Amino acid sequence: MTRGGTGQHETPAVRRSLLVQLAAPVRQFLSTEAGSAGLLLAATALALVWANSPWSESYVSLWSATASISVADWNLSMDLAHWVNDGLMAVFFFVVGLEVRREFSVGALTDPRRAAIPVIAAIGGLAIPALGYLLLAPSDANGAWGVVIGTDTAFMLGALAVVGPRLATQLRVFLLTLTVIDDIVAVSVIGVFYSDSLRLSGLVLMAVFAAVMALMSRYGVWPAMPYLLAGLGLWLATLHAGLHASIAGMLGGLLIAAHLPRRDAVERAVRRFRAFRQSPGVEAGRTAHRELVRAVSVNERLQIRLHPWASFVVVPLFALANAGVDLRDGVLTDALASRLTWAVAIALVVGKLVGITLASWAGVRAGLGKLPQGVGFGHVTGGAALSGIGFTVSLLIAGLAFPDPMNHGRAVVGILVAAVLATVAGWVAFRAAAVLRGQTDADLPRRLVPSVDPDRDPIRGSAEAPITLVEYGDYECPFCAAVTGVADELRARFGDGIRYVFRHLPLADVHPHAELAARAAVAAQAQGRFWDMHETLFAHAADLDYEDLAGYAGELGLDVERFLRDLEADHTASRVREDIASAEASGARGTPTFFINGVRHTGPHDAETITRAVWATRDSAGAGTGPVESR
Repeated sequence: MTRGGTGQHETPAVRRSLLVQLAAPVRQFLSTEAGSAGLLLAATALALVWANSPWSESYVSLWSATASISVADWNLSMDLAHWVNDGLMAVFFFVVGLEVRREFSVGALTDPRRAAIPVIAAIGGLAIPALGYLLLAPSDANGAWGVVIGTDTAFMLGALAVVGPRLATQLRVFLLTLTVIDDIVAVSVIGVFYSDSLRLSGLVLMAVFAAVMALMSRYGVWPAMPYLLAGLGLWLATLHAGLHASIAGMLGGLLIAAHLPRRDAVERAVRRFRAFRQSPGVEAGRTAHRELVRAVSVNERLQIRLHPWASFVVVPLFALANAGVDLRDGVLTDALASRLTWAVAIALVVGKLVGITLASWAGVRAGLGKLPQGVGFGHVTGGAALSGIGFTVSLLIAGLAFPDPMNHGRAVVGILVAAVLATVAGWVAFRAAAVLRGQTDADLPRRLVPSVDPDRDPIRGSAEAPITLVEYGDYECPFCAAVTGVADELRARFGDGIRYVFRHLPLADVHPHAELAARAAVAAQAQGRFWDMHETLFAHAADLDYEDLAGYAGELGLDVERFLRDLEADHTASRVREDIASAEASGARGTPTFFINGVRHTGPHDAETITRAVWATRDSAGAGTGPVESR
């Protein structure tokens, strides 16, 4: 489970009632994983056709061919199948580890209340399939229970895009959070139960390289290359220790910290680029580039670079090397009649469906957490069914657990049958949820609630403007401050054709002065000076203490005593809470969030992107004929 990124940022809310709005890196990740599913399916089909064709010997010969790396007296030699399974798949699990670390640092697993139900669901989705397999499998294959615990994220998301709800953002986030735990347990199982005999010297070397990576991350080493070199050393040490290489990949990724861009780093990068614009030169350009790179965590930079390779090269190559089972001469008939094949298929499909659904239901009923907003139990059932697509991890463990080619072939057939049955079961579950329970979209609300009220909302522009742009913002949010000019730029382009509305979404959990600043803006609005205070607060976002706010009121010529009374009044606090409740009801989970004519904008929020969205809204609404309601 991995994620790429586009570099577009917003400040997420930590509080329970304001879950982070889907960020651009997650959107990119979802898009890439879903797209790679088609390539993965094609590689699987090619492997099966090739292995069952007149040229099947060439398939076997290719993956059994030996490739070596030699330096002086040192030599590392493996056949191509092992280079893929033990080498390239370490890159895949490294990207998985990076994503897991990011989720624990700044993502869905930072708040235990948000993570509770996905974690409980993941435990159910691991335990029930394993128990089901042990009950169904023949006694001589009981040790292969690890085959049925994994979920293939790429295949699952690809199937969700085909058979799931049209809008499934919140369900996808739920399933991705679940697969974080799934990935950790699956790799741990590989390391503990399916590795060779251990060598102490290799374990010591692993500890040394892991410590180096942890220390570099702890002390903020920002270039990516030292981490990659230490990760290579960790991989070699893991092979020497007798552990499966997936351990090195996952561990290496987990050791690289993730963090949101810090305001001081962003501002420093901006200053360097301004200097480069004023005096373009090689050294100024290098400095600007270095500061820009340093503003983004190593974790996210490595994800962006490695994720396409993992999704579009590593995983398809793995499928090509491992899915090619020769099913001729009665092998397929034997497999379909085998208890082992159906133990794998039933444990994956039924086990995942029952385990995840029941665990989620029990967790919610016990009050341990809530499902994400917009996700119902019908959606959870459909997602649980699709989680029975084990594929990548299942094939990897099957290759380790079954040295006997006959049993290995039966297990692979069971994994392939499970992928088909899980997709069909997911389609049935989603259709049933839509028809019987009205659970269609699994997304955050997209409509502005309530609509703009000129008697309440601060508005810039003509009341008759056909386009209304509403922003939910936070005066201490660096990304809000960075886009404050967007509204002015749009008004300069569209003139009286657009009006701009600002609503408060102070993220007090991450910005301690944001709520007081929002109340200051409301207090200034009572004296008709909202926009003056609005601009002042953004201009002094680092100085928002009580005394600072009083000073700004004086500088703006406000009645300071009245301002301070209003600042502390209950009606002012109530006004800010109304905007927060409006954000919750409208699906705004972070700042800044924009609504164009009452519809939540998704994607980057730079001036050009917002302008294109405004033009699209204007054209689709026939805005030239009159004002459009923000409802």
